[in-house]
Amino acid sequence: MTSVYAAGDAGLGGPLDVSRAATAVLDADGTVVGWSPAAQRLLGHPPQEVLGQPVAALLVGGEDGGEDEAHESRPDGTGTAAGPPDTASVSRRVLRMRHRDGRVLRVATAMLPLSPAGTGPARLLVVADAEETEQWEALQAMLRGLATQSPVGLAIYDSGLRVVWTNAALHHEMGPSEYNGLGPDEMVTHGEVLSEGYPPTLEEMMRRVMATGEPVIDLQYRGRPPFDPERDHVWSCSYYWLRDAGGATLGVCEETMDVTDRYLAQQRLDLLVRAGGRVGTTLDMARTARELSEVTVPQFADEVTVDLLEDVLDGESPAPGIAPAGRLVRVRRPEGGPGAPLAPGERPRIAYPPDSPQTRCLASGRSVREDPSERPGGPPPRARLAVPLRAEGATLGVVTFAWDGRRDPFDAGELAVADELVARTAVSIDNARRYTREHSAALMLQHSLLPQSLPELTGVELAHRYLPADNTAGVGGDWFDVIALSGTRVGLVVGDVVGHGLRAAATMGRLRTSVRALARLDLAPDELLARLDDLVAQAANEGAVPVGGHTMPYDEALGVTCLYAVYDPVSGLCRMARAGHPAPAVVDPGAGSVTFPDLPAGPPLGLGGLPFETAELKLEEGSLLALFTDGLVQSRERDLGEQLDGLRSVLADHRRPLDELCDRTVRTLLPGSVDDDVALLLVRTGMLGSDQVAVWDLTADPEAVSFARAAATKKVGEWELGELSFTTELVVSELVTNALRHAPAGPIQLRLIRDRTLICEVSDTGHTSPHLRHARSDDEGGRGLFLVAQMTQQWGTRYTPTGKTIWAEQSLVPDWGGDEEF
Repeated sequence: MTSVYAAGDAGLGGPLDVSRAATAVLDADGTVVGWSPAAQRLLGHPPQEVLGQPVAALLVGGEDGGEDEAHESRPDGTGTAAGPPDTASVSRRVLRMRHRDGRVLRVATAMLPLSPAGTGPARLLVVADAEETEQWEALQAMLRGLATQSPVGLAIYDSGLRVVWTNAALHHEMGPSEYNGLGPDEMVTHGEVLSEGYPPTLEEMMRRVMATGEPVIDLQYRGRPPFDPERDHVWSCSYYWLRDAGGATLGVCEETMDVTDRYLAQQRLDLLVRAGGRVGTTLDMARTARELSEVTVPQFADEVTVDLLEDVLDGESPAPGIAPAGRLVRVRRPEGGPGAPLAPGERPRIAYPPDSPQTRCLASGRSVREDPSERPGGPPPRARLAVPLRAEGATLGVVTFAWDGRRDPFDAGELAVADELVARTAVSIDNARRYTREHSAALMLQHSLLPQSLPELTGVELAHRYLPADNTAGVGGDWFDVIALSGTRVGLVVGDVVGHGLRAAATMGRLRTSVRALARLDLAPDELLARLDDLVAQAANEGAVPVGGHTMPYDEALGVTCLYAVYDPVSGLCRMARAGHPAPAVVDPGAGSVTFPDLPAGPPLGLGGLPFETAELKLEEGSLLALFTDGLVQSRERDLGEQLDGLRSVLADHRRPLDELCDRTVRTLLPGSVDDDVALLLVRTGMLGSDQVAVWDLTADPEAVSFARAAATKKVGEWELGELSFTTELVVSELVTNALRHAPAGPIQLRLIRDRTLICEVSDTGHTSPHLRHARSDDEGGRGLFLVAQMTQQWGTRYTPTGKTIWAEQSLVPDWGGDEEF
């Protein structure tokens, strides 16, 4: 028996392993000459009943009978004999053998040659249960397929975390080198664990698996394998603890699969999703370009540069088709680049060489990739990708992605992602461009509707602030105005249109124009508001809309509040009326006390109700008036009483410059964002000196004309305005004569005012409106007012409770009109 093969020598294992299977030794004639205890346990025959008997006696149906399933293999499993000199094949068959109790057993058998014929026992018969053997062989086939055919890489690490076995997939994936004896982090370079919540290295992670016994599933690991040292790969790894039957640690099993393409696809998808939420959050082109850079660097590229056409930055619509490369303006330069970041409003112009990717991109309207290998001997490798910013068939600019140290160009997947990123960015930039255009138009409208500069008037010192609630458009419905009136008087207006934005601004402009036109008629404040109210009501009725089966008046001006005041620096009187508007604050110049006069509160415009009333205040020289809209003191978050107290505290220090007081008022009352339009107008009153005004009461006598001429001429001489004597004498003569003719009952008053102009006023009790006439050549009169109109800067009429006043103004520097003839 010493010549019997060991288990591995014959290529047998499992149930047919000779160390555990039933065995019988046969001579050359097939007679049983040896019977093992395992054979007795399997078939039930003791040795004495079998030895010396032919083995065929144990077979059911004879040696060749039954359901034979035979195959042959070489002892080493490869078809080449090994071991003894005899090179006969190992025969494997499935036979039926009879148990001692009469049962028929289906068994797997193997016949092994032992020695040449005639020299001793010739063969060894190995017998095992056929079903158990087939199950074991099936399992072995599966394990063999796992080791050789599985696409999942397998590696077994011992307790010291050194590789002791790898399957064919891992050999194929990692290259032909031998990895036995290496640690987990030694099989790649630049390796790092990507999954959150795990140690940074595989060795630390695998030690945790052995310490806790908890498996790790789908851990993502990035590194550079030897077969592709220039490119990162990503693997999905799983780990579990290996122990023997007694619980002792054998090591860790690793399952890996290269998921680089899947990982990149997921990362690019995540990038697009992230860009969708973070790019284009505002209607600002430079901010949008910065958001694109923040999203893509460093995951997708090392740096991003955004250049736009100058017309696009100005809000203009780009021409369809190809864009010229010479009109680019840099709006986003790479972080850390020369001069980065760009200062607000900075517009560096960019000129790219004709052969640059950017120029070729703009010329073709398509993305252009630059291959770093095409620049041998130049600077360090750098991959660049230029993508056009296009919206609605027009090019807005170009985006350049760059990757330092990269030797290959952007691949097709990266190109697709870049195109998608830039396409989304182009939509946001085009929206910002449209907004810029509309915003510019809105600001232009706003600037045209509000006073560009306040007039310089002797009787008042002025300052103002305007804060629209619609910060995105920069326009609102509140307004203020300062109107120069006759006789050095000043019209002060502040109003509040319901709502915000462009529509409210348009309504405000319409009302402001109406107020200025009515103010030129020198109407009293209450009469001006009454006429303005009629205009609003009329417009509302013309724009009536059906509501609930009824026709309701509609106009944006309905409900507008307004305050109109007229200040006279000659008398110091201020007459004002309001239509639902907050009363102004009045600061006494001596005591510094701040009051809010109790003015009659008329209804908002267009709503009807109580009539408007004019109140009259006597203001000392140096008094301070604060006219404002309710947005300054009223809101849902602020208490009205506290806001008014805050306004009092600021205005109490009234001697400060008005601009400083405006800023302090805004900072104190509106420390944060505003939710309503705010207009603030500060007015410090002045008075004309007694030496600037001359008044004469005239009788209703024709001789008064000559007296008036003489008095006016003398006064003009005292004012050292002798060059105006002739014109003044003529104007006074014509106006006094006109008063005597149309108001013979008297009294008549002549007043001269020396301010920035020379003003001549004649007041009478008549109410007849004067008008110019075009006298015929044979008419004896009718030329008086025509001459006055021709020889003065402007003239007009205002009505008073006792009659009317005709006035005319002359420039202190006469302009005789060149060749004009009179």
